[in-house]
Amino acid sequence: MKKILLLGSGELGKEFVISAKRLGCYVIACDSYAGAPAMQVADECEIFSMLDEEPLRAAIAKHQPDLIVPEIEAIRTEVLLDVEKEGFEVIPSSRAANLTMNRDRIRDVAVGLGVRTAKFNYAESSGELMAQAKAIGFPVVIKPVMSSSGKGQSVAKTEADVQASWDYACAGMRGDRKKVIVEEFIHFEFEITLLTIRQRIGPTLFCPPIGHVQERGDYQYSWQPQAMAPDYLKAAQDMAEKVTADLGGAGLFGVEFFVTATEVIFSELSPRPHDTGMVTLISQNLSEFDLHARAILGLPIPLIEAVEGASAVVLADREGKNPSYSGVLEALLEPGVDVRIFGKPTTRPYRRMAVALAKGDKALERARADAAKISVHVA
Repeated sequence: MKKILLLGSGELGKEFVISAKRLGCYVIACDSYAGAPAMQVADECEIFSMLDEEPLRAAIAKHQPDLIVPEIEAIRTEVLLDVEKEGFEVIPSSRAANLTMNRDRIRDVAVGLGVRTAKFNYAESSGELMAQAKAIGFPVVIKPVMSSSGKGQSVAKTEADVQASWDYACAGMRGDRKKVIVEEFIHFEFEITLLTIRQRIGPTLFCPPIGHVQERGDYQYSWQPQAMAPDYLKAAQDMAEKVTADLGGAGLFGVEFFVTATEVIFSELSPRPHDTGMVTLISQNLSEFDLHARAILGLPIPLIEAVEGASAVVLADREGKNPSYSGVLEALLEPGVDVRIFGKPTTRPYRRMAVALAKGDKALERARADAAKISVHVA
C-alpha cells in the first residue's frame, strides 16, 4: 500500500482519491478549507494553505508519504524541490510542478524545445501590459501567470480594454507573483486537450483528443473524441511527448492545443488530470483518474478504449453555504447519462458544483441539456 499526500482536494482530487483507493492506497487530502471534495473520500485530511511553506513542510514530515501528488498549481513548489532532494517522490516531478505553477515558465520550456506557441510576452504593470499588447497586436489574451480554472483571464480587443484586463487579472491571481502573460489571439477552429500518460515502464500513451469550449476562461463542456486530421493529431502527440519527456516523471498530463485551419499550436500543460478530461468518467474504460493512479503506481495500463461521450458543468449563480440540488432525478432518467455532484460546501457565482455526463449518440447535446436540468440551491 502506497501512502499518498494529495496537495489540493477539489473535484479532480476527489476522483483521483477514489481511483487510488481502489488500488489499495492510503490518501491524506490537503486543502485550505474543511470539507473539500477529496477530503470526503480520503483516509485523513490536513487544512492549510499550500502557499504557506511551514505547514506544507510539516505535513510532509508528519505523514512521510511515499508519493506527493499535487492537484493544484498554487503550491510553494520550492518546498517540493527541497523535499525531493531529501528522498520524497513528487508526481510527476518537483521540476514539473515548479515549472507549471506559472504559465511563463512552462511556455518558456515549450519555446526552448522548438514547440509552436502563440506569440506572447510578459508584463508586471498595466503600463508594461499596454506596451506588450501594442507590440503583439490587438486583440490579445491576458492571463495571470498563476491562476486556475480561467480565473483572471480576459480578451483585450482595443487599448481601451487593457486597464480593465490588468485589474481583472490581478483580482484572479493566485500566489504572490503580480505578473501576466499577454498573447496573440489565435483564430482557432477548435481547442483540444490531449491526455498524455507517461509510464514508469513502457511508452508514452495518448487518449483520444478531447474537444472543449470555454467561457470566462473556464471549461463549460467537453466531448470525446474530437475529430481531427491524422497528421494534425500526430503533430499534437509529438509536441506533447516532447514537452512531457522534458518534464520527466510518471503520470497523466493534460496538454492543451489550438487547432487552426493550417496548424496545431501548443497552449498550456497541466501535470495532472484535467478538468476537460472529466468526460473520461463516462467515455473511457479507464478514466483519466484511473490512468493517473496506474501510471504513478507503476501498474500496467491496458488498451484505452473510448466511446462517444460528453460532459457539461453545473454552475452556482450566487454565494451561499450547504448547497442542495434539484433536477438530478430528471437528468438520470435518460439512459446513458450520469451526474457527479462534487460536494463543495460553499458556492459563489460561476463556481463549478457538478457535472453531467452522457455517452452514445448526440452525447454533447444530451449532456448540456441534462446539466441545464440541474439547479443549485443555497440557504
